[in-house]
Amino acid sequence: MAKICVIEDNADLANMVRTFLLFEHHTVETIGHGGEASDHLKTFEYDLIILDWELPEVSGIEILKQYRAKGGQSPVLMLTGKDDVEDKEAGLDGGADDYLTKPFHMKELGARVRSLLRRPAAVKETVLKAKGISMDPTKYRVHKDGEVITLVPKEFQLLEFMMRHPNQVFSPEALLNRVWPSESDSTAEALRTTMKRLRKKVDPDGEILKTVHGVGYILELEQ
Repeated sequence: MAKICVIEDNADLANMVRTFLLFEHHTVETIGHGGEASDHLKTFEYDLIILDWELPEVSGIEILKQYRAKGGQSPVLMLTGKDDVEDKEAGLDGGADDYLTKPFHMKELGARVRSLLRRPAAVKETVLKAKGISMDPTKYRVHKDGEVITLVPKEFQLLEFMMRHPNQVFSPEALLNRVWPSESDSTAEALRTTMKRLRKKVDPDGEILKTVHGVGYILELEQ
């Protein structure tokens, strides 16, 4: 499960890509204008960016160059109707990690997304473990002391993020930015409700998922 930003001005195509990626259990945000996208990427972090080349206001290639120049590290999949070798070269040289020519099949998009999301796997554990909790993000499974735990997507995403960053305190704003799409119901109350449900399912005794009053939340493991 990943947080993905789709920057595409064709509303129909953007909705098709978003629907497909949601079915794959990802969190998806869509942006239709280059100017908005450029500002958005300065504020929010993503596991993957799907970027159309030809956008109103600011082109995709310019957004990409600006993003890389400011230190943006997320993999970028460039979408475009340009199929000349020179165009592909320009996109890849501009900082794209992969290049997909329109029109394309959703299965090919899915394969490329999976490939790009696998790239940092060398520094990520395949199965995450914390105090009797075992999570396999690739299979969308969670166990607690050997028992299967059923989580809704937001609970799963929140737990995955906390398990990947143990012993770190995160403010509500940081968790909302990382786990909730910025255009959705990203509120402190939504976070509190999700955390309450998550604790009830995987940490009813409050051993690891803790509130740091006045600061935020932490998944605390023994050092």
